[in-house]
Amino acid sequence: MAMAFETERRDEARLGLVVLQADETIETEFRRIMPQAATLHVSRVPSGREVTTESLAAMADHIGQSAKLFPASVSFDAVGYGCTSGTSVIGIDRVGELVRSGTTARAVTEPISALMAACRHFGLARLAFLSPYVEEVSTGMRAVLAQNGIRTPVFGSFETGEEAVVARIAPASILEAAVQLGSDPDAEAVFISCTNLRTLDVLSATEERLGKPVLSSNQVLAWHMCRLSGIAPAQTGFGKLLSGCSQGDAVTSAATDPLQTA
Repeated sequence: MAMAFETERRDEARLGLVVLQADETIETEFRRIMPQAATLHVSRVPSGREVTTESLAAMADHIGQSAKLFPASVSFDAVGYGCTSGTSVIGIDRVGELVRSGTTARAVTEPISALMAACRHFGLARLAFLSPYVEEVSTGMRAVLAQNGIRTPVFGSFETGEEAVVARIAPASILEAAVQLGSDPDAEAVFISCTNLRTLDVLSATEERLGKPVLSSNQVLAWHMCRLSGIAPAQTGFGKLLSGCSQGDAVTSAATDPLQTA
């Protein structure tokens, strides 16, 4: 027996996230930040187990195809590419082009553009930079930030190139390293780089000890995608950046952010 049905408009915010195959962290942290009213679609991009400049650059061959795996019927409010170091190697503009080659998105962002937006939000220009990665990868990320007016005079790294190790670094170790770097008076704030690090639960505690903003790749990316979509993130105390966000602020940002382009 054929059953009758009706269809209805789906007016909730639609967000897309391209996640590295090796990433074990970003999806869990994103779902804790995103409001229930938004729908988050996730696709994966092939990525190496070892993080090198070469393995990061190789993702450019797959980002567009990964974006094509999103539902073709959806026009996204914002799509994020979840890799800080990959963006620094492939390039901000190129990441946007690759994502748009596979899906329809009103805005595209990644952790570096999101970090720059967060720095503008707080008026920051000098960061203590904490990375999990080997020197060649970390140096590239810092250079891209410097080119965009963000200096990282204080730097520290866990100096590993293996993603499975990165995902298992204890949050307590991240907190202590961030406090040590952020205590330097030349740092206005701390940035903890890498979407595979488990940072969400240490951000507020680190801020309390330092008295200055603490940012992370997943936090800034989720915040920026919400702002670009005109929605407010869930307010659950994941650092100053996510506290006090309002729907009105998000809508205003969506109308004025320079990355809000078709």
